[in-house]
Amino acid sequence: MLEIIDICKTFNPGTINEKVALENVSLTLKDGDFCTVIGGNGAGKSTVMNAVAGVWPVDSGRILVDGRDVSGLTEYQRAPYFGRVFQDPMTGTAADMWIEENLALASRRGKRRTLRWGVQKKEREEYRQLLRTLDLGLEDRMTTKVGLLSGGQRQALTLLMATLRKPKVLLLDEHTAALDPKTAEKVLETTDRIVGESGLTTLMVTHNMRDAIRHGNRLIMMNEGKIILDVSGEEKKNLTVRDLLQKFEETGGEVNDRMVLS
Repeated sequence: MLEIIDICKTFNPGTINEKVALENVSLTLKDGDFCTVIGGNGAGKSTVMNAVAGVWPVDSGRILVDGRDVSGLTEYQRAPYFGRVFQDPMTGTAADMWIEENLALASRRGKRRTLRWGVQKKEREEYRQLLRTLDLGLEDRMTTKVGLLSGGQRQALTLLMATLRKPKVLLLDEHTAALDPKTAEKVLETTDRIVGESGLTTLMVTHNMRDAIRHGNRLIMMNEGKIILDVSGEEKKNLTVRDLLQKFEETGGEVNDRMVLS
């Protein structure tokens, strides 16, 4: 479903600030794979995510989604293929619009706009049922402005919006990093449920080693713009945080405080 083939990215080339962010990175995700990505600061995790989403072009290499080469497409041209949840709960929703209006925008992604009434009665009932699955009471607050919601509520809503029309690939860029532990756990439970029910191909970046092990069926570790570890199946199921720390050090990775304290 997602093929990343030998992509390279260098920021500020030829200057004193030159930074090789990705060096011949290749990764293939099959339909339904849930892959977690872990690594230290500057390892290349978010750079891979942004390269896939089209935030910036890669210097070389190709990116294919469901067999189609999207390497030359802009970010908005790739949008129909991806659902994305960002680290910042303030990103991904329109704060001054109602909950139901945000869902309506997500529902119409990739479709032609018309001048008909924004939210239909049938749609409103559909949104109410979807919100009820979050178990956050949002189904009774559909005309509340999203900017009045808590960070956890906004992230749960963004996750719902990103998957409302099944994307080819779901991109989760440290989507619980800004939340308190209890709220983060709730959002991750919701993530597992939605991904499992819809069979979504998912790429999740995280700093939390425990989350990287517990979620998904595959784990990759990055350091200095390269993939240094790729485990799946029984090997991943049997991993512990201690094992992961040891493997990270053995393969030349630099463990930082954020990874350990997480």
